[in-house]
Amino acid sequence: MVWAGFLFGILGSFHCVGMCGPIAMALPIGRGAGWQFVAGRLLYNGGRILTYSLLGGLAGLFGKSLQLAGFQQTISIVSGLLILALVVLPHFGGNKFTSFLGFDKVLQKVQSLMAKQFQKNSTASMGIIGMLNGILPCGFVYIALAGAVSVPSVGGSMLYMALFGLGTFPLMFILSLSGKLVKPNLRSFFKKAIPYAATFMAVLFILRGLNLGIPYLSPQVIKTAEKTEMACCHKPVAKR
Repeated sequence: MVWAGFLFGILGSFHCVGMCGPIAMALPIGRGAGWQFVAGRLLYNGGRILTYSLLGGLAGLFGKSLQLAGFQQTISIVSGLLILALVVLPHFGGNKFTSFLGFDKVLQKVQSLMAKQFQKNSTASMGIIGMLNGILPCGFVYIALAGAVSVPSVGGSMLYMALFGLGTFPLMFILSLSGKLVKPNLRSFFKKAIPYAATFMAVLFILRGLNLGIPYLSPQVIKTAEKTEMACCHKPVAKR
């Protein structure tokens, strides 16, 4: 399921253009031109991907703790339901919900820190702006993190989110170089397609958790207790 992060990132990069595009286009030129200009844009996007990976690690730790408690299948189903909820919430007072959780305060703090980095106008500050950009409250990132929770390992969750970030990289990098390359109509089309892609991902996670025995889609998961029992039953008897 790790590959789903990359595919979702590619499709969702058009959402990033609408939400984070203004930040990418407003990046300072930096001290110098040519390769330093390009390096600054690479650092900005690299910073975003690094933050996504670290957030994926936190999601993986949370998911791992639940897996150890024997909720591996439940995690996958709940992740799918959570993704569906994140798709629906914006249509039913999503802004009030995020305000209730305190995300508006997080947004103000991050924006303040980003403003200080913009003033520095250095190549190194571009990477910090990218890292801070990755923390900005974003329903699209939350959907990706909901998927990362169900990945079996912490490293896998980090890889899932890193691939998600890489999926958003090409378009965001091009946008940071020239914001006129993505037409508004194309942006609007893909933005409308994101809920459908998220719903598709949610269904995949739910099917995976249902343990239907369908190869790749919903493979049969043998619980630890069953594995132990099978091992005991097939244990060779010592010869006398």
